[in-house]
Amino acid sequence: MSNRNNQANKQAARERLRAERERQAKKDRLRRQLIVGGAIVGVLAIAGGIGVAVATMGGDDAKAATGPLVKPANTSGPKGTTIVVGKADAKNTLELFEDPRCTYCAAFEQTVGATVEKDIKDGKYKASYHLGTFLDNNLQGTGSKNALSALGASLNVSPDAFLKYKYALYSKEFHPDERGPDKFADDNYLIKVADTVPALKGNAAFQKAVKDGTYDRWALEVSNAFNSVKDVKNTPTIRLNGTVLGPDTLQGKDAPFSVAAFNSAVEKDLKK
Repeated sequence: MSNRNNQANKQAARERLRAERERQAKKDRLRRQLIVGGAIVGVLAIAGGIGVAVATMGGDDAKAATGPLVKPANTSGPKGTTIVVGKADAKNTLELFEDPRCTYCAAFEQTVGATVEKDIKDGKYKASYHLGTFLDNNLQGTGSKNALSALGASLNVSPDAFLKYKYALYSKEFHPDERGPDKFADDNYLIKVADTVPALKGNAAFQKAVKDGTYDRWALEVSNAFNSVKDVKNTPTIRLNGTVLGPDTLQGKDAPFSVAAFNSAVEKDLKK
């Protein structure tokens, strides 16, 4: 009797813990959706380009907003905000909407990121990256903008360096809790992460660009472009050929967080 009761109690405790984790996960997803929605509403409510960013910035960010716009190599568009990696003749386009500080984006990259990188190299699709910094405004800090600027410096080296650096930033080893401390605000930390990427390790030009904030203005422009997309309700959002991937929830589509779920969703909308 005692053993059976103990087992039953343990099972009940596990079920309560699982249910609590699921409730917390739903709260976190809803919080992120509200944060993204708030960021986009704020942008739509204020007129005009980079002035939107200035309206919510202090010190260093305001300086970046009025600084020179340096577009990294391997970008396109008038302000260099179009980031597409992969074979130009790929029939399909995968779009990824992420924020560098986003915990769920890190979870997606840690499980599915390697698959995305392989698919890009295989020509299954080219990837278009839309990177936001809304968490800086809502959770305080500058880590998202600083990491995005550093990603610009990596993109200037090569698309492959960009992919590998982004993957490293989202890794279990280096990705910080979005609630703090804001490690991505530290240039030295970003360079430490970059030293795990062969093309960036000891790369003096990359390190100088990070420390000088060469791509700070560009990062703000990329963030503004992210905010202008009306149908993105949470991060990460993954779209293939315009169709949002993932299961339906009460709050909208949830990104596929396993390789199997991702591959299944991709195959449904892939142009052969």
